[in-house]
Amino acid sequence: MISKIKLISKLSGHPDKLRFNSLEKWLKWQESLHFTAIELGLERCRRVANNMGLLKPAYNVISVAGTNGKGSSITMLDKILRNADYKIGRYTSPHLLRYNERICINGTEVSDSELCESFDRIDRARGEISLTYFEFGTLAALDLFRQHKVELAILEVGLGGRLDAVNVLDADIALITSIDIDHQQWLGDNRESIAREKAGIFRNKAPAICSDNKPPQSLLDCADALGTPLSILGRDYKLMMGISDWSWETKNISFDKLPRPMQFCDFQLNNAAGVLMVLEKIKHDYPVTLENIKEGLSSFRLNGRMQFIPGKIPKILDVAHNSESVRVLVKNISKIRCLGQTHLVVGMLKDKDHSEVFKVLNNIADSWNVITLLEERGSDAKRLIIELKSLGISKNVFEYKDVSDALKQLDVLSMPGDRIIVTGSFLTVGAALDYLNKDTA
Repeated sequence: MISKIKLISKLSGHPDKLRFNSLEKWLKWQESLHFTAIELGLERCRRVANNMGLLKPAYNVISVAGTNGKGSSITMLDKILRNADYKIGRYTSPHLLRYNERICINGTEVSDSELCESFDRIDRARGEISLTYFEFGTLAALDLFRQHKVELAILEVGLGGRLDAVNVLDADIALITSIDIDHQQWLGDNRESIAREKAGIFRNKAPAICSDNKPPQSLLDCADALGTPLSILGRDYKLMMGISDWSWETKNISFDKLPRPMQFCDFQLNNAAGVLMVLEKIKHDYPVTLENIKEGLSSFRLNGRMQFIPGKIPKILDVAHNSESVRVLVKNISKIRCLGQTHLVVGMLKDKDHSEVFKVLNNIADSWNVITLLEERGSDAKRLIIELKSLGISKNVFEYKDVSDALKQLDVLSMPGDRIIVTGSFLTVGAALDYLNKDTA
């Protein structure tokens, strides 16, 4: 009997061999396959997932949505659950250096060959259905999680929630991190409308957690309408901050003297508190020990989140790209003593609120080193400089062609005691990491 995938392949005229034999070629093709880079909606992805038999996985699903803190929360969950010897599939986006970072099995990135083979299975199953770059990646994650027989999948919702490709799967438990203004053209220009989109990952009777201690009312209303039991930070579970440690409690249990996940980053405690509430909700199926939790928190690190790069001129890399995340960055940076000047290297996407970000960053900037992001959604440095000038920021503003050019010059021009902060976008930080890795190789 001819399988459904093979039948579709024959009907669509798909070649018997792989369309491409390298990951780079697959990704380049995916970028131009669909008529637009971003198109929210579940129909296309759901049809292909159904063709591949992916809609009712053998593993359980944790879906994580929110404006900021998703990657950190997922990484903590992944570490703690793997410490307890569960086989975990992790899907995050975007990546910093390698596409493979997006899909990990037990903390290990999947290989190029696995991705190419998965993309081929998706390509054959889609027939004439057009998919976006992100939809291809989401389907590959679900496909590879099945191939590896993971016990639990932790999925980052890429944009919004209700219409994001990840939402083709019903979450057994949902986690909503902080909610703020971002992606306005797709999600709305206020927290109420954005929260409503995030709540799209809720399911009837499936538990949900929110680690934003002041969630919009629309999130609560959606939970009530769907019959989703929702636990909120500050109401249903709490954190108490100490000088060098912290405590967490809910109705039935409490943990004292927990290690802080990253020094100087108080905001990570909100993420960690939400993670512990998720673990509390799934403890009957996936029990973990207090030692699993402490080791996971103490060892937590994530590239591009207050990442320190030591050297003659130390560097701090952070992917903050909206007003809430840069406020957190500035708060964290302000706790770190600096004897010299703070030089910002900034590159941003066109669809971000540059002015709001610049207003906040100006509290710590001694110089602005602005770069162009060449990606389709990237903003030109000249445009960013014009926006800086409109805010009255024109002193010590410099333009560079890219991140490596800016870092090379700053390493020469900076004085002992100075520091360099790279921020504004995943693309900016990714380019900095690439340059710094090559420089130390």
